[in-house]
Amino acid sequence: MNNKGVTVWLTGLSGAGKTTIARRIEAELKARNYQVEVLDGDLIRTWLSQGLGFSKKDRDINVRRVGFVANLLSRNGVVVIAAMISPYQEIRDEIRAINKDFVEVHVNAPLELCEARDVKGLYAKARSGEIKGFTGIDDPYEVPLHPEVVCESGEETVEESAKKVIGTLEELGYVRVAVEYQI
Repeated sequence: MNNKGVTVWLTGLSGAGKTTIARRIEAELKARNYQVEVLDGDLIRTWLSQGLGFSKKDRDINVRRVGFVANLLSRNGVVVIAAMISPYQEIRDEIRAINKDFVEVHVNAPLELCEARDVKGLYAKARSGEIKGFTGIDDPYEVPLHPEVVCESGEETVEESAKKVIGTLEELGYVRVAVEYQI
């Protein structure tokens, strides 16, 4: 299948639901026979950006690396779903500028909900001062100015959020509308 690639950039606080939504989108698009790759922030830090810290400079380097890989894949027909906190507007704009086909998705959830979902205890460590520069606690998260999609993960199911993103990809011509056959 010869597809037009696209980078779908899911941004939001830790615990907002980016990876969960990304995996649901991935499953749906793979079921439709699309080539899909998920670039998950945690996995990227383990393999591609190992050794980088969480200073603004290191975060920007990490996001640039993911943006570069996403661009390579998407220009070769892959639907790339990047699930990254990517807290700074300026660097997200930079990634949009280098990725010709780019859809920004803000996965929005209240901080209290993100903290409640935090199975790793990172928010508690940040609040106690154990972790410095944690997004949403003592480092800013800059809400996207003009995302193509906003998923309200505290109010929508994962399926509803994924459907919103896929619907936008259909509207923009990156994926074909699914046809349900009735017999």
